[in-house]
Amino acid sequence: MHIVIMGCGRVGSALAQTLEQQGHTVAVIDQDPTAFRRLGSGFGGRRVTGVGFDQDTLREAGIEEAGAFAAVSSGDNSNIIAARVAREMFGIENVAARIYDPRRAEVYQRLGIPTVATVRWTADQMLRRLLPSGAEPLWRDPTGGVQLAEVHASSAWVGHKISKLQEETSVRVAFLTRLGEAILPSSQTVLQEGDLVHVMMRTDDVEKVEAAFAEGPEEESGH
Repeated sequence: MHIVIMGCGRVGSALAQTLEQQGHTVAVIDQDPTAFRRLGSGFGGRRVTGVGFDQDTLREAGIEEAGAFAAVSSGDNSNIIAARVAREMFGIENVAARIYDPRRAEVYQRLGIPTVATVRWTADQMLRRLLPSGAEPLWRDPTGGVQLAEVHASSAWVGHKISKLQEETSVRVAFLTRLGEAILPSSQTVLQEGDLVHVMMRTDDVEKVEAAFAEGPEEESGH
């Protein structure tokens, strides 16, 4: 796939190098030609000096053949304008914009532009470690009806199968983080001490799910 990246800062350059290593072709746009130094001499993709939401600049970067576009410059407005140009003018389906202001990020998410709110994401990650009880959403669908969240599971669930947890709490376990690594569990996977459980659930059911996770399996409640 050909991928166009706007912004050659730390994130953009790392993204470009990773994608190229995975076999994709990459073009990076930045207003500052010295920013391309971050890519290193081994980078084989295009370096395009210009404004990332300018249509001629995007064409020079190969937007018309691209399968994806990432806007990761340091400016929220530039990122969202560029993402909308890529989506609306060039029909790129896989578009993402980095947004520093979390309030803006939620607005653009509703407009159908996937956003990564840097500060919000980092703060949420910290909150989940500092306040393990409750569910902090990792992701919501654009309607807000379904969310992916890390939910704190009582130690009473340790030793029980994922299938039992799903059956009693009406969630789908998306993945576990075990000893710092993400694993995709099967219904037969048994919860271990220290597992972080990430579940898909209806937003309306969050309180009910949190309570079920906190109480433990039905046969053990009341012991």
